[in-house]
Amino acid sequence: MEEELNKEEKETPVIATEHIEDDIIQHLNNPVTSLKPIVKQYLTSIVEVKKEDNRFYFSDGNARVEVRVVSDEIIRVRMAPHSVFLDDFSYAVPQVDQRVSTFRLEETDEDYLIATNTVTCKLNKETFHISFLDNHSSMVMSEDSSPMHWEENVEFGGYYVFATKNCLPEENFFGLGDKSGNMNLRGRKFQNWNTDAYSFGWDQDPLYRTIPFYIGVHQGASYGIFFDNTFRSYFDFGKEDHLKTSFWADGGELQYYYIHGPHMMDVVKRYQSLTGTHKLPPKWALGYHQCRWSYYPESKVREIAEGFRERQIPCDAIYLDIDYMDGYRCFTWNKKYFPDPKKMIKDLASIGMKTVVMIDPGIKVDDNYWVFKEGKENNYFCRRSDDYFMEGHVWPGRCQFPDFTNPTVRQWWGGLYKELVDLGVAGFWNDMNEPAVFGAGTFPNDVRHNFDGYRGSHRKAHNIYGMQMVRSTYDGLKKLMRNKRPFTITRAGYSGVQRYACIWTGDNVATWEHLKLGNIQCQRMSISGAPFIGTDIGGFSGEPDGELFTRWIQLGTFSPFMRAHSAGDTSEREPWSFGEPFTSINRKFIELRYRLMPYIYSVFWEHHRYGFPILRPLAMLEQENIGNHFRQDEFTFGDKLLVCPVLEQGATSRVVYLPKGQWYNFWTHELLDGGNEYDIEAPLEDMPLFVRAGSVLPEYPVMQYVGEKPIDEVWLNIYYADYEVNSFMFEDHGDTFAYEQDIYLEKKFVVKGDGRNLFIEQMIEGLYTPNYELYDYNVIGLPFEVAKVFADDKEITDFYLDERKRLRFKSNKNFMHIKIIGA
Repeated sequence: MEEELNKEEKETPVIATEHIEDDIIQHLNNPVTSLKPIVKQYLTSIVEVKKEDNRFYFSDGNARVEVRVVSDEIIRVRMAPHSVFLDDFSYAVPQVDQRVSTFRLEETDEDYLIATNTVTCKLNKETFHISFLDNHSSMVMSEDSSPMHWEENVEFGGYYVFATKNCLPEENFFGLGDKSGNMNLRGRKFQNWNTDAYSFGWDQDPLYRTIPFYIGVHQGASYGIFFDNTFRSYFDFGKEDHLKTSFWADGGELQYYYIHGPHMMDVVKRYQSLTGTHKLPPKWALGYHQCRWSYYPESKVREIAEGFRERQIPCDAIYLDIDYMDGYRCFTWNKKYFPDPKKMIKDLASIGMKTVVMIDPGIKVDDNYWVFKEGKENNYFCRRSDDYFMEGHVWPGRCQFPDFTNPTVRQWWGGLYKELVDLGVAGFWNDMNEPAVFGAGTFPNDVRHNFDGYRGSHRKAHNIYGMQMVRSTYDGLKKLMRNKRPFTITRAGYSGVQRYACIWTGDNVATWEHLKLGNIQCQRMSISGAPFIGTDIGGFSGEPDGELFTRWIQLGTFSPFMRAHSAGDTSEREPWSFGEPFTSINRKFIELRYRLMPYIYSVFWEHHRYGFPILRPLAMLEQENIGNHFRQDEFTFGDKLLVCPVLEQGATSRVVYLPKGQWYNFWTHELLDGGNEYDIEAPLEDMPLFVRAGSVLPEYPVMQYVGEKPIDEVWLNIYYADYEVNSFMFEDHGDTFAYEQDIYLEKKFVVKGDGRNLFIEQMIEGLYTPNYELYDYNVIGLPFEVAKVFADDKEITDFYLDERKRLRFKSNKNFMHIKIIGA
């Protein structure tokens, strides 16, 4: 970040030796490059304006700035030093323009104003400062502190590009994807460079993924900035100067999107409209998964799978790490450990256990290895600037690496999964794709990439390498599996990776600190546009005790991706590994995951179709409450369940904050008023969990795996409220893309009470026909005695009060228009 220069200083080039990243300073100190010092150049006064459709170009006589109206709420800004823009291409944003109602250019004595119905982009003629205003409140949401600027990169060519904005005293920041430490980013500085961060610590940076998108909140309103630049980038949220926030990159173009709120939810939804939402996963992928580095030989895999069934602990998938391969060669099998993989996979499937296998990008240099031979013959591997192949050591030893930025290579790679798919493998896990290289860390900067014809070095391609690998995997599987939904996982990625894969937080540690950290990371990733996220339950490295593992299972029950995973040099950590009472408690919570499957699946649909994040931190629920900007251990899963995990060793209670409204204790059905803190009992067998009043929470019977039993009836748990609340449930085949042709059901429930009556209505959209014909209603929290029950204006009499005085009754058909009348 730089001090703002006055007008005279900005008109004269300055030698910049302060506030520059270490690698730039090294260039200055290098006797070769120091002959040409790095010069910081700022935009000066605007002297020319030009309009082309929804794009406006402003020039200071040297550089040009493009302001593009993307939608009523999104505006893109690009800066071209010396007026030459790069090709307009992005892996993150497939389609830039959206629908715009109206927009116009106005001019005043001091400013140019580009206005939509919602937001105004203001450019000061004299300073070239850019600011964004809310049209309804006239509030300045984001404003430049100094003009955009650049420095020549004397080693690689191109420019370092910079933007610096004002940071209001009460402003706080959220998002930025895969970052360690506290949820609120204020006062911290970050770097984006995908890194294999084994056993990472609190505040360690960078980590595995690059999501250059953040949300600013001030005066009760929100906006977003998405800096779409794949080079190594940096963000400073008031660390160097508490009144300034900056973002900059080591190359590429200064291109960012301003995304208007005014609510955080609006910002995230609009960011998702740019980068895409996660495709609806196969329903089995939302079950519990068990993994270890590694389960082998085959007898061990069978023992673990059968252990779940014998103990009646639900599980949908077991994972094979790299030891299933022949010498760690991808797309091969170690026949000593797995002599008949097809039979093993078929036998596992017969007890409802899916098989997921790992695939890494490093291909062993071996002319007798068919994958290497094909890649070599077709020139599919990355090369360095001197035209030698990029080689590095990973698990197989000496390896070469496919260039996944080449569409031809992606198509080839996707086809390599055919044999594994034919064997019955159900899911694929792409690891080590930062890319990670032993010793060197990653590829050298001079490695060349096709970049879909837009060419670039590894400086440009590094942060998108993992994303393009899993894109290759996803697209290939979609063809090979025909109408079945692929299930893919990736460790590395860039903005937009959610279109191709789910994510886990990487190689964490079995500590209470990492339990807290994983909780925050999952929330942060969810509001950063990558919602299908989870941690290695129990920690990858280190040794948890039974209490830590059980508390982690409880948190994992409400992680979008629920998988236990551990390193091979640690003790085994299946849900039964710690004996009683831990086994029974772990079973209880995994069963709860399966009971709530229709709700969990519906929340995923809500994300896919509408762009809502799956996990929602308290700062998002009540952004106007600044105290919530610092509460980070609670969240809602969807908008109906408030999850309050226990994160302290030995704790048997915890303080929870309930957002405004009314909430039912999930376990006791006690009704509490929101906007307050409560001390809630939390013995080891429980975790505080609350349901929003007025909710309809659908529930399935417990199953050992998704689809084990036909659904004969669905429980509808209806939580009374004396105001109107909407809920919904989504249903479809669970594993196909038929929902894209409207073969689904989206059921909207409306619940409204008035103190003497309760009305429940249902509206249906879609063409899917479920197998069941019955709802089993469970009405909770009625403040009156029931005199009569009507369904579609017909009185029904088969209702009763259970031992907790909850109203229960069954309908004789799948209808929903119920009126309950008090005595």
